[in-house]
Amino acid sequence: MNAAALPIGTFPTTVSTGRRKLVNVRQRTLLVAKLRTLWVLGVFALVGVGALGRIGYLGATGVTTHRGELGDALIPDRGEIVDRNGVPLARDFRVYSLWFNPKAMVEGSPLIHTPDEIADGLVRIFPDLDRGEVIARLASGKAGYLRKSILPEEANKVHALGEPALEYPRETTRFYPQGSLAAHVLGYVDSYGKGQVGMEEAFDKQLTSTAGRTDPSVLSIDFRVQSALEDELSKAMVLSRAKGAGGVVLDVDTGEVLALASLPSFDPNHVKPDDMMVSDAEARKGEVPHGFNRVTNQVYELGSTFKPITVAAALDAGTITDLGRRWPAKPLHVARFTIHDDEDLGPSLNVPEALIHSSNIVTAQIADELGGVRMKKTMETLGMNERPAIELPARGFPIWPSGKWPRLRTMTVSFGHGIAVTPLHLAGAYAALVNGGIWRPATLKKLDPADVPAGRRVFSAATSARIRQLLRMIVEYGTGRKADAPGFRIGGKTGSAEKPGVGGYRRHALITTFAAVFPMDEPRYVVVAMMDEPQGTPATSYQRTAAWNAAPAVGRLVPRIGPLLGIMPDETRDIDISDLKPLIPQEVSKANGE
Repeated sequence: MNAAALPIGTFPTTVSTGRRKLVNVRQRTLLVAKLRTLWVLGVFALVGVGALGRIGYLGATGVTTHRGELGDALIPDRGEIVDRNGVPLARDFRVYSLWFNPKAMVEGSPLIHTPDEIADGLVRIFPDLDRGEVIARLASGKAGYLRKSILPEEANKVHALGEPALEYPRETTRFYPQGSLAAHVLGYVDSYGKGQVGMEEAFDKQLTSTAGRTDPSVLSIDFRVQSALEDELSKAMVLSRAKGAGGVVLDVDTGEVLALASLPSFDPNHVKPDDMMVSDAEARKGEVPHGFNRVTNQVYELGSTFKPITVAAALDAGTITDLGRRWPAKPLHVARFTIHDDEDLGPSLNVPEALIHSSNIVTAQIADELGGVRMKKTMETLGMNERPAIELPARGFPIWPSGKWPRLRTMTVSFGHGIAVTPLHLAGAYAALVNGGIWRPATLKKLDPADVPAGRRVFSAATSARIRQLLRMIVEYGTGRKADAPGFRIGGKTGSAEKPGVGGYRRHALITTFAAVFPMDEPRYVVVAMMDEPQGTPATSYQRTAAWNAAPAVGRLVPRIGPLLGIMPDETRDIDISDLKPLIPQEVSKANGE
């Protein structure tokens, strides 16, 4: 058929059908493409909505996601501990160890060289190794550590010995960058990875949690203040030939511990068995291991440092209304006992004179008028009937007389005998004496201002103000004179007490203490320094009391730490004690060289 034969208006069916198919294919392709695009956009939208929802949930609940194997590999097994300024005190550290593996060689002898040859090579690398012990270990054929924590260059030298049985696996160890500094605060980590003794034990769960491993645990300790405290206590020990010492620096308004030291100390990087225990014979002699915390775990009769507490309780109770009132100062006979002073202080003393000269006789009479019920209540409110309030696991329980206190007990407690507490108890009590009368628990955690506990009232603000004056007078005119540091306005009280022993008190074994506060016009910090069995030496003018060993240590310490804590010396400032000076005219005259 040709084109001329087709009717007008008719098209060839073959051409029409082909075009229609092509159009349909194109439309279907575009539709599929659009659907696929919509699916992709839908998936992205769902993922985005899910992610936003997850972020919102985590932000609202604080729940952290699991980091997975890669994330876990990037964070330490145990979190870092830092001081209040971020200085590292404890952290995990990757090290090599020297391990003897007798099964390193599948066949034949476990060693290529003889034990003697290997021991000689190891001693050249590690001179402090015991050659005999190394030979015995290698000859025994038992696997085990020959040395822990070796340097990479030492591992290379071991490799050069050419002994397959000597391996040096890479391990994680706990490292204390500051050595023995703050050892009793930090504690250590044992071979099983568990924290022991100090904040390593107290924070064990926190340090091994995901959050604790990621973010450092911040202590209230100031590395610089801690270093100065340990240094001055060490000097005082040497100068007085004391067997031990302890000290604490405490913020009077928050209870934060800026420094806490117990000497002798130990190195948490290399803890030895005798650091944590003593023999039975040593224990019977009253010896304690180096790891024992004298500040929080050992209780002592702290002597005359209790006298300002007694006076504060009497002022609050209203049994003292006139500081100029005079009290008899002759030996006081109570039942079968006699209370006396170390020297004759004259026929009578007023309250400022009694504190300046540290009179047991007058303080006992003040406590007698106060009464046992009120005296005991004051001590309980200061927390002296319970373990010290702090996070450390090592906290000693006071020797606390239960029941109703008889007259003699009340008197002896007033000057620090018949009750035994820790130096940390004393620091907390002095903070309450000077900060307006509020007792707060001590803490080794750095606190935000909003987290400072309200505490509990022990003394009135008026009593606290008066005690600040009296403490300053003791340092200016009394037994605390050797603690005075120009411009730092230190106040405080000395205390010397005989140590109890078998059959009674040991007259030649003293615990000497100086409890101080600075600056007295605006109290910021309590400093307590304690010496265990100091001796009379040329450096202490052959005296053993706190005035000659503990007080001078504080006098040297405060000028070192004051500027670090923002307290600069200023000899134009001081607490006003002009209304009390007329009560001690002789002492003022002596101080003025008249």
